[in-house]
Amino acid sequence: MSDAELKYLGPVPKALTATASVKPWWRRIPLAFLIVVVAPTVLATVYYTVLASPRYVSEARFIVRAPSQGQPSSLGVALQGVGLSSGPVDSFAVHEFINSRDGLRQAMKLVDVKGIFAERGADVFSRFPRPFEKPSEETLFKTYQRFIEVGYDSTTGISTLRVEAFRPGDAQRLSSALLTGGEGIVNALNERAQADAVAEAAKAQVLARDRLAAAQAKLVSFRNTEGLIDPRLAVEESGAIISSLQTTVANLKAERERLASEAPSSPQLPSLSGQISAYESQIQAERAKMTGNSQSLAPRISEYEDLTLEREFAGKELTQANAAMLSAEQDARRQRLYLERIVNPNLPDTSTEPRRLRAIITILFSTLLAYGVGWLMWAGVREHKQH
Repeated sequence: MSDAELKYLGPVPKALTATASVKPWWRRIPLAFLIVVVAPTVLATVYYTVLASPRYVSEARFIVRAPSQGQPSSLGVALQGVGLSSGPVDSFAVHEFINSRDGLRQAMKLVDVKGIFAERGADVFSRFPRPFEKPSEETLFKTYQRFIEVGYDSTTGISTLRVEAFRPGDAQRLSSALLTGGEGIVNALNERAQADAVAEAAKAQVLARDRLAAAQAKLVSFRNTEGLIDPRLAVEESGAIISSLQTTVANLKAERERLASEAPSSPQLPSLSGQISAYESQIQAERAKMTGNSQSLAPRISEYEDLTLEREFAGKELTQANAAMLSAEQDARRQRLYLERIVNPNLPDTSTEPRRLRAIITILFSTLLAYGVGWLMWAGVREHKQH
């Protein structure tokens, strides 16, 4: 058995023993991850920790309701969508006004809104206007919407107004100005509703008053033309005269009959007969005044009663119109809305915006989510190509 013999052939070539070089960890990070996740997060961190200006928030709470209106329940808020509740709708009207250009214009009458948002010490990405914006009214309105927020609590019916500004006093003054504008729009809604509610009643009242005046004028004209205050009184007077004359005639006839039976040749008989004839003629004349021709009192009474009936109807209509007017005014007062300040705008002593850490974490997780979705899509595309 021979021993194994080892022969030295020289050094091993480096090409056979070379190992792959290891890259640094930062070079192993995908470029897409750096662009999508790292870069935005770093920029956000720099901005929120170094550049972002502190903003102060002034809060106010208010409620819009009628004097007899109670607090809305959650069920009431749910039903207001089908028109069964008006409380939240009134509050939302104020919300829309505050968030509108009219609200901005109203606030600009009371405070320097443009100066508040264009604070010199504020960072360029928050103040008005930002580097990529023009100093226009539209840009100012967009800035206004970024700094104003109005919320509604359906359980209590209370609205919350949050106003941000770069200085505490500016936030408080702007919040007060917006509440003043909200009170103004509520008053305008009250005036409009009251005018609409009372307008029809007032129109009916004027028409009824005109009808009554016309009926009264016709009655006065009739009295002046006919020379009679009330034809019915004239008829009653004629009736009394006729009754009295008939009584006298009856007495005279009885006297003549007595005298004729006792003294047929008495010289008083012709005198009594003449008196009876005169009284009977007077009775016929009085009856002719009452009825018998167009100049009698009967047609005048008919016309007079028509005029008085027309006046009575017009008077009743005016009474009803006055009652409707009073009822409309009372209903308008009962339905009048009020904006009540439950919490007045406070003067903040510490800035609460921006929430720096939350903003950075939000951007980090958002970019991670976007990168993950993109990576999955790209992996799916590559796998599809390989197959």
